[in-house]
Amino acid sequence: MRMKLNYYCKQVSLRISTVLMGILLMSTMALAQRSVTGTVTDAGSGDAIPGVAVLIKGTTVGAYTDENGQYSLSAPSEATVLVFSYYGYETMEKDISGLDVVDAALAESVGTLDEVVVTGYTTQREEEKTSAIVSVRSDDFNQGNINNPAQLIQGKVAGVTISRPGGNPNQEFNIRLRGLGTIGANRSPLVIIDGVLNADINTVDPNDIASFDILKDASAAAIYGTQAASGVIIITTKKGVPGSTSVDYNGFVTIDYIDQTTEVLGRDEFLSFPGTQDFGSDTDWIGELTRTGNTQVHNVSMSGGSNSTTYRASVNFRDVEGIALKTGFEQLNGRLNLQQKAINDKLTINLNITTTLRNSELGNNGAFRYATIYNPTAPVRSDAPEFERWGGYFQQDLFDFFNPVALLEQNTNEGNFTRVLGDVNAKFEVVPGLILSGRYSQQRTNEIFANYTSKQSRGTGADRNGLASRNTNQFVNQLAEISVSYETEFGDLDFSVLGGYSYQQFDNEGFGAQGGDFLTDAFSFNNLSAGADFNNGLGSIFSYANRNKLIAGFGRVELGYQDTYYLSAVVRQEGSTRFGEDNKWGTFPGFSAGIILSNLFEVPGIDYLKIRGGYGETGAQPAASYLSLFTLAPGGNFFFNGAFTPAYGPNQNPNPDLRWETKQDVSIGLDFNMLNYRLNGSIDYFNTTTVDAILPLNVPVPPNQAPITFTNIGEISQSGLEISLGYKIFDNANFSWESSVAFTYLIDNTLDVFNGEGTVFRSNLGSPGQNGTPLLLIEEGKPIGQLYGLVFEGIAADGTWIHKDSDGDGTPGEDEDREVIGQALNDWQLGWNNTFRFGDFDVNFLLRGVFGHDLINTFRAFYEAPSSMTTYNAPATVTDVRNLTDAPIFSSYHVEDGDFIKLDNITFGYTVPVDGIDWMKRLRVYVTGQNLFTITDYSGVDPEVRLEDNPNNAGIGDPLAPGIDRRNTYFRQAGVTFGVNLGL
Repeated sequence: MRMKLNYYCKQVSLRISTVLMGILLMSTMALAQRSVTGTVTDAGSGDAIPGVAVLIKGTTVGAYTDENGQYSLSAPSEATVLVFSYYGYETMEKDISGLDVVDAALAESVGTLDEVVVTGYTTQREEEKTSAIVSVRSDDFNQGNINNPAQLIQGKVAGVTISRPGGNPNQEFNIRLRGLGTIGANRSPLVIIDGVLNADINTVDPNDIASFDILKDASAAAIYGTQAASGVIIITTKKGVPGSTSVDYNGFVTIDYIDQTTEVLGRDEFLSFPGTQDFGSDTDWIGELTRTGNTQVHNVSMSGGSNSTTYRASVNFRDVEGIALKTGFEQLNGRLNLQQKAINDKLTINLNITTTLRNSELGNNGAFRYATIYNPTAPVRSDAPEFERWGGYFQQDLFDFFNPVALLEQNTNEGNFTRVLGDVNAKFEVVPGLILSGRYSQQRTNEIFANYTSKQSRGTGADRNGLASRNTNQFVNQLAEISVSYETEFGDLDFSVLGGYSYQQFDNEGFGAQGGDFLTDAFSFNNLSAGADFNNGLGSIFSYANRNKLIAGFGRVELGYQDTYYLSAVVRQEGSTRFGEDNKWGTFPGFSAGIILSNLFEVPGIDYLKIRGGYGETGAQPAASYLSLFTLAPGGNFFFNGAFTPAYGPNQNPNPDLRWETKQDVSIGLDFNMLNYRLNGSIDYFNTTTVDAILPLNVPVPPNQAPITFTNIGEISQSGLEISLGYKIFDNANFSWESSVAFTYLIDNTLDVFNGEGTVFRSNLGSPGQNGTPLLLIEEGKPIGQLYGLVFEGIAADGTWIHKDSDGDGTPGEDEDREVIGQALNDWQLGWNNTFRFGDFDVNFLLRGVFGHDLINTFRAFYEAPSSMTTYNAPATVTDVRNLTDAPIFSSYHVEDGDFIKLDNITFGYTVPVDGIDWMKRLRVYVTGQNLFTITDYSGVDPEVRLEDNPNNAGIGDPLAPGIDRRNTYFRQAGVTFGVNLGL
């Protein structure tokens, strides 16, 4: 029997379960009124239900039932319908025309099984799904200083890894779904926003998102074909609701501070090492280039409408200040969602328009490296005459050694981004169940990157007498789709079919120029023609343009029998201009089935049990256009007719057989609800193989004209286990506690075939002096991410390294003695979310852990050597090797365990009672702490797993070289957020 709960507990529950929760309030109206009373009971047991929301339909006038299930409200004389809503029960509407007493008996619902999930092009109820699809609603989003939509679900979904080492506000998050599915460009999931494929996740503000639906397996994602090799994330934005107008304000301010840096020697410790130089100061270089970061976010939205027209409009402003000088951004985002019905509601037209403007200060991540190694006895500035040429900043003429404050203050590095997404779509119900749909959308992204390095800036600025550059890029994504769907019932058989056509075109173009030799710094990057380099032939200019198209036909059939047996089959045939002449088209099928076992037999304590499984194929394109064609590239200049003329030569061989990568996926899952729906969860096992991976193959010249041919030669396999659990631990009158766990275990992530070669080395430590030091070993049939190097065994009495003689030839420390010394990709990860409610107070926290990965600490590998400490500072761990006389040599000594547990966020909220305030519907205040602690043995900046190597922090990184903590990692930050949610 359902336990009785008191009035206040029901208020909290209602805010979670329906749209009415949070906007319902007790009010009176100035119009003619009549009193309506009644009792609400459980349809099964007959027990009274306290805390039920009773609302006059189409208004905000309502009441809650008391502890005896009774309610009383004043209704306008023209009111005809009451809506009864309570968590765990089916919502009921009752006609109250001419009645003063209206009782209601509510039937229990199956909770989340009635929720609607978004699949490819359509929706279905949770219990009907046969694939690995996970939904996250806005009530479950992470809170606090959220400036990227990916942060909303970090740690919430099993199988999804979201990583951003450090705290750079301008850096994107890496998103991986079920490991590495392709080596090409689309390693992150396909993002779909309100039905628009390949939408930029940065076009939507986190405040405007209603839900995420993640298609994790290929049986669901196959309907998106070549773009879905890494899974699919479907974002649905908030829409207007018929009824009264709602105006909402959500705002917060955040104070960010440094949480972790590379710990370095202070002045006294530094000078305790022999041979170190003392310039007489005591400078905290990290403190000099950092600050307290302040963020403010304001969101105002208005929504409402009638039965035929609904709307939601919002404006979002973000001012984000990074903890490093000259980093951060200002962003203005506007969104309009408009829906119009016509022809007796048979025609529905949706218009979605969003515009985002962002101005960013990009800083220079190299400053973090130099702040770590700069001499702590050196001053930031000096009046000495020798430093006048550097603008008064203290500098030393040493290799790869720059005053970090000067590096930021003497240089300007900006990025301006304009993103516009417009979408219009329509649905027409020809006859009941038969719907025609059409869509056209266009997404435009314009980028401007501008950089100026002062004439007094040591390095390229001074060497070029001032150096300016401007680069512009424009990306246009056009999508046109038509589809027809039909659904009907034949007795116990539910039948639906979908067919459609998709045309998508991508146009990319850009221009850039760089030149130096300016008379003054005053122009910055706004007057490139003032640079003498362009007149002297030393300036550089480039431009590019390319286009590619995707054309597809797709279809799906879904069957349901007796609400117990479900079957789904999808197929997409797709053609791309990026492939060879002989292989333009590919076909991607998917099949899945599910059986609700709890409908066939009863198991004590189990309310719902379903088994499902599926097989599907998805594809992946190359990272760029024209890889199947013979191309030429500049190859220097030659003197002809009295002038230098650029020469061109072959740089890529043709391959008319270049075809799709194909990811083959098998997924088996179990969904369950237990203990009267208090415990719910799912268990999924997946096994995938990517065949025909597209890779550059080194070929001999001759007979080939160029040394590289892009071909289908790679193969990747992976498997894993995912477990999601949610439990209502307590749910009584005074206290409730809900807990959920998202667990992922990656069993295997193996590169089975790579370039036809048995072993390949990947990446290197870099400059100075270690460009020839490989860091990763690629072996066919072995896991991706094998860290590779010498094995450290100690330090000899004479201060030299002792390394393992792995090959047993009697000479340790040779290249042949290198072996696998770590694993870069994590084995498993865990997110543990908890929500507590007592009265009008709520507390939520998320602990996230990642385990089984190692990191190469490049700071230690470069600078942890007393022999080089004359003016260079070193990590504080150098004291452990004080007697070392050798130069740095990379080995297992510099590889560290990256396991960690983080308190990603904790929120304390209070919902202020607004009874009696007729103009206010909701008021909640909260405070959130983010990254308040990290438990780890890693000594570097951030133990987050590095999913790919990106040494220069620009462009696309190398997914086959994970686990490298580069020296330009932005310092880790923590913060405290104060926010308010106000509904009018």
